[in-house]
Amino acid sequence: MAIPMDKPDPNPPTQVPDPEEEEDELEEELTDDDEDVEEEEEDDDESTVPRPGTREGRSSAERLKAQSLFRRMRAAPVPVRVHDVIVRGNGKTKDHVIEAEVEVVRHAKTLQELLEASRVANFNLQALEIFDSVNITLDSGPPELPGSTNVVIDVVESKNPLSGQIGAYTKAQARSASVEASLKYKNIFGYGDIWDGSLAYGCDNSAEVSLGLFLPRFKGYSTPLTSRLYLLTQDWLKFSSYKERSLGLSLGLLSREYHDLVYTVAWRNLIDPSQMASRSVRRQLGHNLLSTLKYTFKYDQRNSFLRPTRGYAFVSTSQIGGLAPDSRTLRFLRQDIDLRYAVPLGFYRAALNFGVSGGIVFPWGSGYQTKPSSLPERFFLGGNSSPVCSLGGPSALWGFKTRGLGPNEPRRELHDESIDPSERDFVGGDFAVTAFADLSFDFPLRWFRDRGIHGHVFACAGNLGKLSENEFRNFTAPKFLETSRTSVGVGIVLPTNLFRMELNYCHILRKQEQDRAKSGFFMNFSAPS
Repeated sequence: MAIPMDKPDPNPPTQVPDPEEEEDELEEELTDDDEDVEEEEEDDDESTVPRPGTREGRSSAERLKAQSLFRRMRAAPVPVRVHDVIVRGNGKTKDHVIEAEVEVVRHAKTLQELLEASRVANFNLQALEIFDSVNITLDSGPPELPGSTNVVIDVVESKNPLSGQIGAYTKAQARSASVEASLKYKNIFGYGDIWDGSLAYGCDNSAEVSLGLFLPRFKGYSTPLTSRLYLLTQDWLKFSSYKERSLGLSLGLLSREYHDLVYTVAWRNLIDPSQMASRSVRRQLGHNLLSTLKYTFKYDQRNSFLRPTRGYAFVSTSQIGGLAPDSRTLRFLRQDIDLRYAVPLGFYRAALNFGVSGGIVFPWGSGYQTKPSSLPERFFLGGNSSPVCSLGGPSALWGFKTRGLGPNEPRRELHDESIDPSERDFVGGDFAVTAFADLSFDFPLRWFRDRGIHGHVFACAGNLGKLSENEFRNFTAPKFLETSRTSVGVGIVLPTNLFRMELNYCHILRKQEQDRAKSGFFMNFSAPS
């Protein structure tokens, strides 16, 4: 379970001036002065002109030089060469850690490029989360090198390297809220390293304990190194008659703006304490080895994660499991895609959000056609999360309970009168598709608008199918569409800084006999994913 962290402002304050803003201010301040200067040059005495050696003369000369520089910057690129990058204030952090984050300024060829590179460098340093403040200023270079400049970086290291946070969160496939706490210790060895421990406990008896390390620059690599050792327990007895326990290690191999590559190895055990699991679940109980490589491409240009009103997003996740020679290694291929688009309508801040998600998982290796796919890697639909927030693949459907639809099997019969014989295990699907449309709008009352409270009307559809064990031979698109589930509704959304709360009335239009869904009022809590 990832603990969400606040990202630094992508445009942090810096002492580097904005040429257009500074020029506008100077032009406003000096307009009258320029006219007076021109008149004084023609009519006034030399006594009325500020002397070069006086304070007024130096100030006037500097202002005129600055105004001239900004005019040159607006008219054409101003050549400049970075002579040196000077780092000050880092008593513990290694110089090369800071210099690696600000390397972009050394490649600037013009003053305009240097100003933009300085903003990027400021953002990179603040993203390390080890400095209380970062200021970048431009100073003139050596007199013998005209046209050169020095970049001076002043940092203030965090006075308290220890920090922590605690909160309650709900995720797309969660059945209830979870309480998560984390403790971080920053920059222990001066390499920008962040060590953290986290604990998460769900109201459904799920729990996770993990230890993590983040290194922004490891042995000169341009990508940060992340690693996490975790112990995870998930309780799916109520829905699929099994518990999952995993001890594993994940390594972040690549982390860029749009790309992410992670390798995970874990020893996993599926158990059934109730002894009631259906036949297909019982076949997968026991120990197995998970060795996977997961690549994610994410491009999100929406203006908000909780209430998008314009923009689009696309996420593609490719995963291959079975990268180990052990016979108990799970071998599978999985692909998820998610496409979102938000269109502003131009009244009452109304916007139409719509999205389509799909995914497929399939075993590979000898005799793959007759083998079942791994149960935890299958797709399960439903849950108490809004599809507007859950970005990454098919998961949430309004009105359907967690793991409340799709392929299911009767549980094992026991001679116990207290057990309901109609209970079934939802075993998930190898192929899933979901789609939704959400029309959001502001209320006419200003009190609601000031607090971000707004209404929405929505519709969604989705379905699951089985492909493994030769079931792909029986799969047809018309049958898949005919058995799809749909729902519509209306509700009120109360957004906060961390999550989105919805009070909805949902009406189920289509469901199957064994589905767990009903029409009525529901309250959902959703965090961005």
